[in-house]
Amino acid sequence: MKNILTGFAALLLVILFSGCLKDNGCRNKTVESEKATMLNYANSNGITATEHSSGLLYQVTTPGTGPAPTLNSTVSVRYVGKLLDGTVFDSQNGTPATFPLDQVIPGWQLGLPLVQKGGTIKLILPSSLAYGCNGVGAIPGNSILYFEVQLVDVQ
Repeated sequence: MKNILTGFAALLLVILFSGCLKDNGCRNKTVESEKATMLNYANSNGITATEHSSGLLYQVTTPGTGPAPTLNSTVSVRYVGKLLDGTVFDSQNGTPATFPLDQVIPGWQLGLPLVQKGGTIKLILPSSLAYGCNGVGAIPGNSILYFEVQLVDVQ
């Protein structure tokens, strides 16, 4: 009986994880391949962008005066997120959204520590630091994303 249960459990694991082994054709774009588009967006929208070593572009509009977040921080933010065509895919302008920084997209994990509590930042994220080739919700795969973020609080 033990061998039957072990075999069944092994078969179930193979079935459950077989989808992870398939190549769905999804290929992330490189930061280099998106750089010109990101710089063009910044220039066209009056953003004086600085390039982070990761490839994201940012402009600190208000540096803030409190602590800067780390990956271990919980942050409260107001923000708007847009596709480069101007489509707003998400925003939080009223009550701040609060979440652990280590549970958001890599571009936010890298970008938010560039400001302190009370600061604001503009971020242009290559798709690889956002949702990659899979996309999510209204965000198509391999989308470069633009965010304006106000860091309201850092815990």
